[in-house]
Amino acid sequence: MATAPSSRLPAAERRRQLLDVSVGHFAEKGFDGTSMSDLAEAAGVTKPVLYQHFRSKRALYAELLEEVSHLLLEEVEKAVAAADGPHQQVRAGFTAYFRFVVEHRSAFQLLFVGGSRHDRELTAAVDHLEVAMAETIAPLIEAGIGTRQRRQLALALVGMAEATGRRALIDPQLVDPGGIETMANRLAELAWAGLRSIRPEADPV
Repeated sequence: MATAPSSRLPAAERRRQLLDVSVGHFAEKGFDGTSMSDLAEAAGVTKPVLYQHFRSKRALYAELLEEVSHLLLEEVEKAVAAADGPHQQVRAGFTAYFRFVVEHRSAFQLLFVGGSRHDRELTAAVDHLEVAMAETIAPLIEAGIGTRQRRQLALALVGMAEATGRRALIDPQLVDPGGIETMANRLAELAWAGLRSIRPEADPV
């Protein structure tokens, strides 16, 4: 049964409401499984109102990906900048990342679990996020190595965080009684121990 249209809101507030409602629906049902009719009904508006703010489902989804990827990157960058020294910064980065997984479950699921990962246009924001996070991490790798090797290792750390975060959505037992700090500390120690063992290559590039 259709939901009665909600009270009139200023354009900016309505747009914000539509984005907030859409995150949960896309995260649960994926891009292909969600229709504009579903989103309009959930938001309590008509489809024409929804189309006033977003020209298509693809445009709405792409904007959400861009927004939540920026939010995750911002949280990690702030945490890293506030920590003292590379070791603490690695730990702070993992902690911020996993806090985002727990506190913004739908947003993280939208980024990394959605069924649109095969669509290169829609995943451009996610690709940019992974590269930007690696660029944030790379300067913390103090091993006297070349730029290319440093970037490869930074991307590996981003992948480790992503894989663990994705699994935590499926298996909440990964987030043990110690909380996200415990999980973050474990991965940070693994990452730090690995980075400390890196040796400069003969011809670093």
